[in-house]
Formats: sequence, structure tokens, C-alpha cells
Amino acid sequence: MGYTLRPFEAGDAPALSRLTLEAIVTTGAKAYSQEQVNVWAEGHLDPQRFLARAKAGDLIYVMADATNAPAAYALLEPDGHLDMLYCAPEHAGRGLAGRLLFHAEMAASERGIQRLYTEASELARSVFERAGYQLIARRDFGIRGVAIHNYSMEKML
Repeated sequence: MGYTLRPFEAGDAPALSRLTLEAIVTTGAKAYSQEQVNVWAEGHLDPQRFLARAKAGDLIYVMADATNAPAAYALLEPDGHLDMLYCAPEHAGRGLAGRLLFHAEMAASERGIQRLYTEASELARSVFERAGYQLIARRDFGIRGVAIHNYSMEKML
């Protein structure tokens, strides 16, 4: 199946919201407890947030499948923070995340950004490491009283 990298379109918002929830619930469950997955997912229910983020100047890149439906996406903030990188479970393992990370690097370089940074989930950590990100620290925190963790990572461009 061929994929196309394209910019976010306003009509993508509901699909990106569904994709994010599916990735958290399905893929996230491989490394996090059900309680952790539930609180993580609660923060990603509103599709309007994608429209707000795009309007605020965040760059959202979509890997679209043969029908132009989003299969994966990345959200890059103007300061180099890669806030989101999600892939639909049925499209996982096809290199989409790596392609999105490469594109984010090119876009950041064009904008004079010298450092990309993120908070990677347990499962995303290896994707970022393969793309050359360095581990800074494990971050242990709570969401609505539920302990969870991710990894602070960065890449100098």
C-alpha cells in the first residue's frame, strides 16, 4: 500500500482524533496498564484541538493511505517540540513514523530550528532512538492520580 505525505486539512480532525484514540488504546496497551491507557486516552477526545493547534501555528503532517485517509501523523510546534506522533494500529510497522520524523526534521531545519524534543511513550521511544534522538530522562508523573511515564528525548539538527 502506498502512502503520501501531505499537510493537515481541516477535514482530517475527526480522523486524527479517532486514529489517536485507536493508537493509545490498542498500541499503548502493549506497554501500559488499562488504567494508564484510560487516563491517557481521556486527554485526546476532542477533534477540535487539531483545528486549534493548526490555527495557532503548529505544523501537522499526515501520512495518508491510498484513499487519502490519515494513517499516521506528527504535530510539530514552532519551538521544535514534537508534541504528537501517532500511527493507526493497522498501519504500524511500515515506516510511517520514521518518514514523519524525517519530514519534521526537514521542516524544522527550514525554519532555523536547531533542536527537536519530545516526550516519547514506552513504545515510541525506540522509533525516536532509530531516528537519532537521545534519551534525556525517564519522566514519571501522574494523570488524574494515575502514575504513568514517558521519556524526554531530543535531537540536535
